[in-house]
Amino acid sequence: MTHVPIGDMPTEDFRRAGHALIDWIADHLSRLDKIPVLPDVRPGEIRAQLPLEAPEQGESIDDVLADVDRIIMPGMTHWNHPNFMAYFGISSSGPAILGELLSAALNVNAMLWTTCPVATELEKTVMDWLRRMLGLPESFWGMITDSASSSTLQAIAAAREAALDHPVRQKGLFGAPRLRLYTSEQAHSSVEKAAVTLGLGTESVYKIGVDSSYRLDPVLLEQAVTADRQAGLLPFCVVATVGTTSTTSIDPVPAIADICERHNLWLHVDAAYGGSPAIIAEYRHVLAGCDRADSLLVNPHKWLFVPIDCSAFYTRKPAVLKQAFSLVPEYLKTNRDDEVENLMDYGVQLGRRFRALKLWFTIRYFGSRGLGERIRYAIDLAQALAKKIDDHPHFETLAPVPYSTICFRAHPPEIEDESVLDRLNRTLLDNILAGQQLFLSHTRLNGRLALRLAIGNLYTREKHVDQAWKLIQEQWDALYKQMS
Repeated sequence: MTHVPIGDMPTEDFRRAGHALIDWIADHLSRLDKIPVLPDVRPGEIRAQLPLEAPEQGESIDDVLADVDRIIMPGMTHWNHPNFMAYFGISSSGPAILGELLSAALNVNAMLWTTCPVATELEKTVMDWLRRMLGLPESFWGMITDSASSSTLQAIAAAREAALDHPVRQKGLFGAPRLRLYTSEQAHSSVEKAAVTLGLGTESVYKIGVDSSYRLDPVLLEQAVTADRQAGLLPFCVVATVGTTSTTSIDPVPAIADICERHNLWLHVDAAYGGSPAIIAEYRHVLAGCDRADSLLVNPHKWLFVPIDCSAFYTRKPAVLKQAFSLVPEYLKTNRDDEVENLMDYGVQLGRRFRALKLWFTIRYFGSRGLGERIRYAIDLAQALAKKIDDHPHFETLAPVPYSTICFRAHPPEIEDESVLDRLNRTLLDNILAGQQLFLSHTRLNGRLALRLAIGNLYTREKHVDQAWKLIQEQWDALYKQMS
């Protein structure tokens, strides 16, 4: 029988490969703007290079690292790239990468205080730091989840728990009143997905219309709640958004909070993208009224330069959250349970990564002021570009720009047919993406196709925004000439 080694990679091999990989990462990050942001691959090309079966005998780490360059990188969309402007900027900063590396090495499960005391206590501390940076009150209790989708799911589950006398934990929703959840028609799809997961169904979600700035209309919300009560439904929760996905609009949270208080509804605020700028004094207003929310989330992995995944979830009612989720089998009981918080009791996950470490590294390295300055820089770049777009005779913005995301389109004055404008802008976007040098996304606003450009990447500078605008204009000029 062939001898197969046991144990881990030899320490010296790990040390050598680790040094090489850190050097590789540093080189990669330093030359991002010299490589295309998008890969030139077709579906299936990458998989065709991979063996059908896993190797029976172990391979050298040198061979594995070589295949990073040969197979992995040619298929990579570079989210750290300065020309990545398609979705919200998700930058993995140097200190956060080091924090993630250390977390992987320590490999703890932060389910119980006892399973790693420092993981729980550091998480509570950095959540308090971030809460104060955002200007939220002391009454907000916080924990870290993987994503906004999970945070929203937990919030709606807690709202359901607070609303129902029915024993939903034991009997499910059979026999319970029919619940109604409200959110903006511009809200993230995670709200509906949470309704599906919790057994409420998409028909329980009432999408409230928006105003001309794509913000939830409180008058329509009040009318919907009143009508649903009269129809025998049980309104129980409103999800407001600070920084909607398409346009980054800010729902009128103070007015929504008034309605929630009058009707005894749980108010959850999704500030995954739009909450982070509140660490800047002049943008503190974006969270106005959020101190009255029952729960709120902000994603450090969206605009605080922490690698995905890291979502900060807060609630003023942690006891209700615990009531919704806590389930402790005998093998997870400890003699410290009366003295500590076991964070597994407040959500879906039992296994919990040490996410607090990378957030701690990032806040300590940049400081609240340094993080704020980087966010402000992105907003300033976007505001300047939005003005250039509106000043151009063939372009227009289609929504306000409260942060650093611009929704715009080409619209030459002689064309008013919306179907023609949609086709032109779709072709313009396709031509831009085909060049692999700039990554934009799109959305639809009032039925109109809009190009969507989001600035927020840690590596994006003024020159990159200027180059992006130049490329957009060049592609448009070529298309317009061809059309003419």
